[in-house]
Amino acid sequence: MTDTTSANDAEHARTDWQARIGRRRADHVEHEFRPEPPEGLTATPGQGQVTLRWTPVAGAVGYQVYRGEPGRPLTRLDHHGQDVLAVPHPPYADTTGECGREYRYAVAALADVDRVGPMSEPVQAVSLDRGAPVVRLTIDAAGRTRTLHRPWRPVIGSEHLSHLLNRETTGGRPIGAEFAEALGIMRTELGVGAVRAHAILCDDLGVYREVDGDPVYDFTGVDKVYDQLLDLGLRPVVELSFMPRDLASDPTKTVFAYRAIVSPPKDWQRWADLIRHLVSHLIERYGREEVRQWPFEVWNEANLEVFWSGTPADFMRLYEVTARAVKDVDTHLAVGGPSSAAAGWVGELLEHAGTTDTPIDFISTHTYGSPPLDFGPLCQRYGRPDLNILWTEWGITPTHFNPVSDGVFAATFLLTGMRSAANRVDALAYWVASDHFEELGRPPRLFHGGFGLLTVGNLRKPRFWALALLNRLGNDELPVVMLGDGADSLVQAWAARDDDASVDVLVWNGTLDQSKAEGDERLSRDVHVRVEGLAGDRYRLRHWRIDRTHSNIAQVWRDLGDGDWPVGGQWEQLRDRNTIEEYEPAREVRAEDGATVIQVPLPMPGVSFLRFEPVSVVHLTP
Repeated sequence: MTDTTSANDAEHARTDWQARIGRRRADHVEHEFRPEPPEGLTATPGQGQVTLRWTPVAGAVGYQVYRGEPGRPLTRLDHHGQDVLAVPHPPYADTTGECGREYRYAVAALADVDRVGPMSEPVQAVSLDRGAPVVRLTIDAAGRTRTLHRPWRPVIGSEHLSHLLNRETTGGRPIGAEFAEALGIMRTELGVGAVRAHAILCDDLGVYREVDGDPVYDFTGVDKVYDQLLDLGLRPVVELSFMPRDLASDPTKTVFAYRAIVSPPKDWQRWADLIRHLVSHLIERYGREEVRQWPFEVWNEANLEVFWSGTPADFMRLYEVTARAVKDVDTHLAVGGPSSAAAGWVGELLEHAGTTDTPIDFISTHTYGSPPLDFGPLCQRYGRPDLNILWTEWGITPTHFNPVSDGVFAATFLLTGMRSAANRVDALAYWVASDHFEELGRPPRLFHGGFGLLTVGNLRKPRFWALALLNRLGNDELPVVMLGDGADSLVQAWAARDDDASVDVLVWNGTLDQSKAEGDERLSRDVHVRVEGLAGDRYRLRHWRIDRTHSNIAQVWRDLGDGDWPVGGQWEQLRDRNTIEEYEPAREVRAEDGATVIQVPLPMPGVSFLRFEPVSVVHLTP
């Protein structure tokens, strides 16, 4: 590439990465692990879906699902996520098929994202056009499985932080001020602790230049954005990217509208010196103990050519030189990578670090359109079970300007991924906080399929409310038993108990199949929620909802005319609906023999949050 990457270039590169995924290990010495075919595969037909279950394979990082018609070859099942289509564990609900048509299914275990084992024995099933669309949940309010893990809290993704200094406007809204407000909302309303962003070394912050051939460092711009971040109560994940122009071997290789340079350095020693000077400066300004809490991540998605014009070997050199430079300043600082697209190069980096004794404290990688794979077994295989696992980019789609990002379907996807990731990853960072985002140009209209949880103007999208409801769950996770059509595959739940003895039940109906993003009536379910083990006999029931007509600011905008940007009093009208909305008025329910039952009609996509508050609890507001 010789100029700014277009949207098609970036997205085609990610697709091409998938096509080339099997060729990346040609020069790699693999740790031998050949997973056995999964056993116990079953395919249970339901209304509009088939649920697959199988026995997990020890050591597998995930599973590839296959499907085909009788007498035809089985092929990889595509749920239209546009990235890694493998899933981390069973069960799996297939909603992509034609109702009434018979299909064969098989599953294969993955040793790594691109190392697929042999298929299981196939099974057959036919999804039903009509069935018994009921799911029954039983929650034991007196039980406790563990402390609720919240993988969204450690990190959120963000546009490059120089955007905080921007005094221009988008849609008439101030970019820098609203971007800062958005990051503050991540902290105060979602409990997020850190922000991961690109391009801290880019020339808009002026960190490096050469005068008469000699390096000159200036971290004034870095100080401005990090000072502001810390003032918001947030820490940075320091992504060490991209290449300063005066240090680049080929400054014509750029990506994004802001022309970030993606070439290797022209001088590796000067690159190492830059990293050492930056890290030393951060410690001097913010204190050693503070900076020891900041992960240092090497580059971004070097396994895509649009982000790295060097070779894979060049990247391994970049990682090694950078990691050693960070540790030269303080051995207690955490450094890691490969910060890769499509869950790639994790095994390669672990192999390189092991054979060269290169420091690594965490692995980081990215995926879209599916829950994150389970890289714990891969770290163990390389003798590094101690490594933290950070998914520093994750979301419903890798595609800019995709309408799926603005709707309710993205909310159910987010809940599915967070529940899957809980207790097996250290961080799952949704990409990104705000639609004030300019990688491929600034937003052309209010709802444009932007990556942000918040719009320009900081209106909360359904995805934001999904995270906000997760954040309302109490600390004591409660056991949930589910039965019925699509139980735990299509319809999922998370339950917890608060310190005041309130019981929270978050239940959602969602498929990974993005062809159903606008919904499918056959996938609607009647959910019967039974809460047992209640200590009292009277409870106040609160019921918050995300669906087409609740907590869906994009639908509100469509109802107002769906123009490019709000005018006149439309901002005020939008702000009046910028809230998590109740499905029904609060009401009292009674528990008999310690149990109560609530029936919830739940569309796909749809989310309900039920809170059972003892009547003695005085504080009843959300």
